Amino acid sequence: MDVAPNPKQIARLEARITPETKALLQKAADLEGRTLTDFVIASVQAEALRVIERHQTLKLSMRDAEAFVDALLNPPQPNDALKAAAIRYQQVISV
Repeated sequence: MDVAPNPKQIARLEARITPETKALLQKAADLEGRTLTDFVIASVQAEALRVIERHQTLKLSMRDAEAFVDALLNPPQPNDALKAAAIRYQQVISV
């Protein structure tokens, strides 16, 4: 059983669209057996998740993936700049 959300937990979103766009969305909602509001919310949520995943997922070529794994499994020895940075970091967090 769905419980209606508390009115304080609901945010309002408004959009101005052309009548043609509204008719298109309404037709799609009707075909899905949903209200226009439910269809729009579900569609926007799905697209938002897709966009976020696309921007937060790192995709590498096979060559780059192999180089990454090799660097993890066989890390190079720290150079002087990295050693100096580590010393500076330790000094900053020790304060």
